Amino acid sequence: MMRALTTTAAGGLRRLLARVPLRRLIHHQDGASAIEFSLVALPFLALLFAIIETAIVFLAGQSLETAAASASRLILTGQAQTQGLTATSFKTEVCKRLTALFDCAGGIYVDVKNVGFAPATAANPVKDGALDPSGFKFNPGGPGEIVVMKLYYQWPIYVSLLNTGLTDLGGSKKLLVATAAFRNEPFQ
Repeated sequence: MMRALTTTAAGGLRRLLARVPLRRLIHHQDGASAIEFSLVALPFLALLFAIIETAIVFLAGQSLETAAASASRLILTGQAQTQGLTATSFKTEVCKRLTALFDCAGGIYVDVKNVGFAPATAANPVKDGALDPSGFKFNPGGPGEIVVMKLYYQWPIYVSLLNTGLTDLGGSKKLLVATAAFRNEPFQ
């Protein structure tokens, strides 16, 4: 009985294939390129956006380094000390040197420490996946003193699926750090 049903179904399929020009459709290649592109487009675009975002992160890091080198000259030459710059006003001076890539109002953190002649130790400001600015100070030092200035910025990562090694903070963010270490000039 089962064999008879199978034979009948197979015969019906053969008759259907003979009537409907399915054999012609199997050999048609008209939409193959569109289907192949739709299969490859999503991974290709994700990889492309991940590459672009990685390049933008490196550009932002370099911009932050340039701003740190430029702003550190205010401390190095004694301008920050003689003008009585506070942490907030120094942060404003740093923001003047940054490009439009950064949200300067709430995103830049400044840490300026007078380290003297002792070895400069760097404590990790990241606690439980978040930046902890409670240990940041603003002490530009006096003439001839050794100063370490650091700028911190939490850069948002949008294509985090492919950039898993790019994030180092919670909430899909990358901590960008720019450092300048120098000895203050003998200013008056």
